[in-house]
Amino acid sequence: MEEFTLINKDRSRIKVFKLFENVSKPSQNIDAMEISYGCVYKRASKPVMKGSRVESIEDARKEYKKLLEEGWEKTSIFKCCF
Repeated sequence: MEEFTLINKDRSRIKVFKLFENVSKPSQNIDAMEISYGCVYKRASKPVMKGSRVESIEDARKEYKKLLEEGWEKTSIFKCCF
């Protein structure tokens, strides 16, 4: 499953977008995205994830696009952490 990670201009906050996987009922297919968010305290350490929420794919796309317009950047720095 592919994940998309964005980091803000100050490099202090991240958001991770990935397809929502319903583990309680794996046979059901839900069209939703899980958006996890966290803080980066030290560049060399793992980010501290504060929480997550589930949004429809359309709402997640709108938020992703809005963040890119605000100056957030795609990153793969923390890919090993999740």
